Amino acid sequence: MATDPAAGGEAIAAPAALRSRLERLGLRRNEDLVLHLPLRYEDETQLTTVAAAQPGVSVQLEVEVLDVAVQFRPRRQLLVRARDASGELWLRFLNFYGSQTRSLEGVRDDGRRLRVFGEVRSGFLGAEMVHPRLRPVDADAPLSSALTPVYPTTAGVGQASLRRLIARALASVPLNDTCSPAELFGGGSEIAAASVAAAEAKSAAEFTARLVPPAPTLWDFARAVTYLHAPPPDAPEESLQARTHPAWRRIKFDELLAQQLSLKRASLARRRIGAPLLAAPGELARALLAALPFPLTGAQRRVGAEIAADLARPYPMQRLLQGDVGSGKTIVAALAACQAIEAGYQAAFMAPTEILAEQHYLKLSAWLEPLGVSVAWLSGSQKKSQKRAAQAQAAAGAQLVVGTHALIQQDVDFARLGLAIVDEQHRFGVAQRLELRRKGDSPHQLMMSATPIPRTLAMSYYADLDVSTLDELPPGRTPVRTKLVSDSRRDEVIARLRDAVALGRQAYWVCPLIEESEKLQLQTAIETHALLAEELVGLRVGLVHGRLKAAEKAATMAAFAAGEIDVLVATTVIEVGVDVPNASLMVIEHAERFGLSQLHQLRGRVGRGAAESACVLLYQGPLSATARARLRVIHETADGFEIARHDLQLRGPGEFVGSRQSGTPLLRYADLETDVDLIELARDAAARLLASPSGQPAVERHLARWLGWREELLKA
Repeated sequence: MATDPAAGGEAIAAPAALRSRLERLGLRRNEDLVLHLPLRYEDETQLTTVAAAQPGVSVQLEVEVLDVAVQFRPRRQLLVRARDASGELWLRFLNFYGSQTRSLEGVRDDGRRLRVFGEVRSGFLGAEMVHPRLRPVDADAPLSSALTPVYPTTAGVGQASLRRLIARALASVPLNDTCSPAELFGGGSEIAAASVAAAEAKSAAEFTARLVPPAPTLWDFARAVTYLHAPPPDAPEESLQARTHPAWRRIKFDELLAQQLSLKRASLARRRIGAPLLAAPGELARALLAALPFPLTGAQRRVGAEIAADLARPYPMQRLLQGDVGSGKTIVAALAACQAIEAGYQAAFMAPTEILAEQHYLKLSAWLEPLGVSVAWLSGSQKKSQKRAAQAQAAAGAQLVVGTHALIQQDVDFARLGLAIVDEQHRFGVAQRLELRRKGDSPHQLMMSATPIPRTLAMSYYADLDVSTLDELPPGRTPVRTKLVSDSRRDEVIARLRDAVALGRQAYWVCPLIEESEKLQLQTAIETHALLAEELVGLRVGLVHGRLKAAEKAATMAAFAAGEIDVLVATTVIEVGVDVPNASLMVIEHAERFGLSQLHQLRGRVGRGAAESACVLLYQGPLSATARARLRVIHETADGFEIARHDLQLRGPGEFVGSRQSGTPLLRYADLETDVDLIELARDAAARLLASPSGQPAVERHLARWLGWREELLKA
């Protein structure tokens, strides 16, 4: 059998056209086929009679073919009249070939019987099956000895083909060669030398006593995967479907273990790379703190110390700084930049949008330039002359360079980059983060996120990062009251907005789209701006959205911050980084269309001053169940971590992780909500295997099985 070196295993033996289709399913090797597990099962281990078949339930019948006919009314169709001892059944085919008609006529003429599988329903002629699965059988043909698997598939790959390929792969791929319980959880030489069966036969107390932390005994991999591809007739359908069966638990554990091993190994590899030693006396940081009009919170001091210790180590820091809206991440990043600068290196600060990047630039330059720090600004919207000047500053050694994606352009060079700071890191892809890192000689990297990461997500998808959490808000932040208001009460909301402005306050009005969409029929920012300007005569109504030129956006935001605009109509460009303490009212149009994290971020734009603040969620009914759940969560809680946990439940890790690591394979089988114990068990097993020289062969075999060619994607 051919070997595919890039895939890390035996290539699937199949015609080129079929191999191409299989690749769409992520199937290149026989090992991939082994791990291509069923979505559900069909029971072909028993026969039902026509009379006993229940509507809506898939059953298997064995019938005699009485008549085969092609009819043309009301449309061309193939009708087969059949029967068993309990009654007649019609088989109806709306799409068929002449060969199928001839085959069924042959079954009738030869006196053979037909096994059909499908749902029996009441038709015009009586009981019928539409497009059943069928096969001719001889008298007393044996029934299937296992449940029939139904696999995820794609166009051009039938279930029968998949079953044949998977059965062949199960027979050819060694299944007992990776991660026995002894290899996973260690223990003395006695258990290490024992067979899997002997290890499982030991008492639960003796076996689990060796685990860190204690956990239930796992099935071995060969037993689990064989069972899932061909469960016995008496297999518990409920636990198989819910993926709580012991066989599924072993598979999910192995998947999580592969993820943990790969990410932790990438993290260990980074530690073997030399990085700038950014040890400094701390005078610049102390000078900054002395000049600030506010004290640091306890959380800021703790996290600042963690980052300072990382920067003084001889390998690259890879730390995620997470904190809720308004928790003060920027000052922590500024203190890290001070340490790099005082050590004689440059710091770069990259943000995903021009509005956010410019907010950071204005804040950081106001803090640091009075202390003698040179701060440069680089963005895509600058004139060529301004860009060239900023690039020259970076190349000449400007101590802090703030900007957008423009920082990673090919013609941007740094004299001595020691620290790369990436804000809202989930909005950048792997390639973009790598480009910034390549601007220096293995610089330290600090990534920031205002979207708190649920614990299970941090343990799995962020296992290669050190995570610091700002879990304390600065004093003086006023709680924001959140109100759910139907779109039919829009006039009341506008009146409330007018009252807020009369009291000297400002307001945001956020819309999800820039211009009219016939498909979604949403209120648009441009239309809303025109309507509000008409309704709020005498008030200054501004507009900002992503398609404005950068200079126009900056001018509008500056006017709003200066109090020259009363009401700012905006799209989600103001989601992060906008800090206007006088804004006390946030109205979110079509709130049902936004994600939980977005709603929480937008709500965080108000309540930044001393005035009582409110966030009005304008929704349009009828609401879907998911939209109703989102709005209920955002209405009932202001805790960013609780909101993030619900967001993970509603959206799943794919959307939540975003482009943070586009190479990270999303979990196919494990569930971050229900499999917390397995995540913890996999994390500890990975640490044990990687720490033990004797565990390395097991690590290699396990990663080859689960990731193969995909592991290259994780090395970013």
